[in-house]
Amino acid sequence: MNSVSPNAVQYTGGVMHSELVDGRRPQAPAQKGSFGLRPPQSPDPSKEAGGEPEEMDKLKAKLMSAWNNVKYWTVKSKTSFNKISPVTVLGHSYLLNSEQVERFRLAFVSRLWLTYRREFPQLEGSSWTTDCGWGCMLRSGQMLLAQGLLVHLMPRWTWPDAQQLTDVDFEALRIRSPVRVGGVPIPSFGSPRGSGTPEKTPPSDLTPNRSEKKRFECPQNRQAEPVHQKLLTWFGDQPPTPFGVHQLVAIGKSSGKKAGDWYGPSIVAHILKAVAHTSVLPNLAVYVAQDCTYKEDVARLCDPPLSQTPPESDSHAWKSVIILVPVRLGGEALNPSYIECVKNILKLECCIGIIGGKPKHSLYFVGFQEQLLYLDPHYCQPVVDVTQVNFPLESFHCSSPKKMPFTRMDPSCTIGFYARNKKDFESLCSAVTLALSSSTEKYPIFTFVEGQSHDYGLEAHSSNHTSPAPHILPPGNPTRVNHRQNSDEFVFL
Repeated sequence: MNSVSPNAVQYTGGVMHSELVDGRRPQAPAQKGSFGLRPPQSPDPSKEAGGEPEEMDKLKAKLMSAWNNVKYWTVKSKTSFNKISPVTVLGHSYLLNSEQVERFRLAFVSRLWLTYRREFPQLEGSSWTTDCGWGCMLRSGQMLLAQGLLVHLMPRWTWPDAQQLTDVDFEALRIRSPVRVGGVPIPSFGSPRGSGTPEKTPPSDLTPNRSEKKRFECPQNRQAEPVHQKLLTWFGDQPPTPFGVHQLVAIGKSSGKKAGDWYGPSIVAHILKAVAHTSVLPNLAVYVAQDCTYKEDVARLCDPPLSQTPPESDSHAWKSVIILVPVRLGGEALNPSYIECVKNILKLECCIGIIGGKPKHSLYFVGFQEQLLYLDPHYCQPVVDVTQVNFPLESFHCSSPKKMPFTRMDPSCTIGFYARNKKDFESLCSAVTLALSSSTEKYPIFTFVEGQSHDYGLEAHSSNHTSPAPHILPPGNPTRVNHRQNSDEFVFL
């Protein structure tokens, strides 16, 4: 049975009605190209001279936005979770029984959900007033950065008003065990997709009453609400905001990108690093790994006067750091040898998620239960004016968990980690190295090494530099070369 998330119910109704009335002029809808849907091109003067009505352009763009929402949301069925295997969300595990169902809901809904927006101020140097159709990797990058900021500013925080969205659009299933001849059920620890018939959990198991919800409320969470709102203003879709789409697109210009172009996970990592230099948080740094993660580079970034600092200096002198590691987990497809590594990384508390997705479709991965759990940026919502006092927060939180098989994951992705101080960074290196050692593949996904590297910066990913990022090929194909140009750049709708 198909269902619509509460967020979808809230916004779908307005897509085809109110949006056809007003709004700035958007670009024409995407055109078909050799790698999928191409972004709209600059207006054709001859076409303008021909008298094509401006209202027709508006209608086409709004229909594209409506179709995008129908394609990715309203036609999706509920996501199923079983009650046997734990659900992992960014280093925390939940068994979907009794109160842990509610804990999982709160953990998921409290993540910041940053999606396509429409009718925001025009992007400089273009006529774009929406990022629908091309900005999904930028939105995924925003979510990764936002998670790092949440951990930095409000560790272990959950949104106290999440209850209004905790009619979460999923169902928990129990596995019906096979029966012995004598009628005694055989214990089963398999997947709900196995041979056993799934049995739906009664609604009473999934819908906690008001008193149960109140048990999860914490005074500290309520006190942190001004920080929550302030953090969201930094991602607003207005030019002055430090992490908004206008700022990300402006920084991307130095790498040859512009509004309407597609961005890969690697280049978004470097954009996030660049935006951190103008950050409102001077005690937080962003490091992007090159061919591997150099410990001395991180140390110098977090403690600039390292050469003058006594060795016994307290680790609190360090800046906190978000470490972004662009990787390629195979050639044209994901190398299955690395699936266990990805799971182990998502089990780490220092992990803030993975941006990547499936081919032609960017996603933000936050956990797994047999399949990857993700937040999808492809829902197009009206812009929110974050300059208003008490602006609505609901559209920045998602109540619809989605899952995807590991085998559909695009091999090009960026993994994010967070360390509060020097001690945490040392623990992070040890924990991640152990997680990566679980792979049966000869070569690890990435490594931590002593020393430092040259800082190539964002220019290394300019369109003038065509050398591919280092990647690992599947076993049995040591000489196979990926001839696809810009292999780490996704093609999106």
